[in-house]
Amino acid sequence: MKIELRELSIDDGMEVFEMIKEIGLGENGFTTNFPEQDYESFQAKLPRLLEHSKGIDLPEGYVPQTIYWLYINDKPVAYGKLRHHLNEKLMEYGGHIGYIVRPSERSKGFGTLFLRELIKAAKSKGISRLLLTCNEDNQRSRKVIESNHGKIETLNNGICRYWIEIEDSI
Repeated sequence: MKIELRELSIDDGMEVFEMIKEIGLGENGFTTNFPEQDYESFQAKLPRLLEHSKGIDLPEGYVPQTIYWLYINDKPVAYGKLRHHLNEKLMEYGGHIGYIVRPSERSKGFGTLFLRELIKAAKSKGISRLLLTCNEDNQRSRKVIESNHGKIETLNNGICRYWIEIEDSI
């Protein structure tokens, strides 16, 4: 199996757009950053999201984040965000990493694999400790986080807050 983590690029094409359409607006607290209605709108959004990854012209309350795709055998199967640092809001809900596997590729272990790859990307950006959050009733996400050495810190109002020490997980 060929595994590849790719950063968002202005050259991302129809195969990524098709995945975004399949994912839709998101679920379980994850929201996409893309218009899904047409390919031209999707492509037009890519340069702006690249700017956001560099901290350029961020909307109020946003932090720099890099968007990644997980490719398995040259097919995009998952979409993730790595926030470079946290603000007060993200400390409560959102954390450093958000990810979603396209519905047609679920239950194949790609969530666990993708999170592992995102942890490596965080390490390469100098992040040593990651916060991940998920809804208490989202058992799949909880299992993925825990299998990547996530330790639950708090469970409050239905939100689980996990920390991953990068040196412990790689």
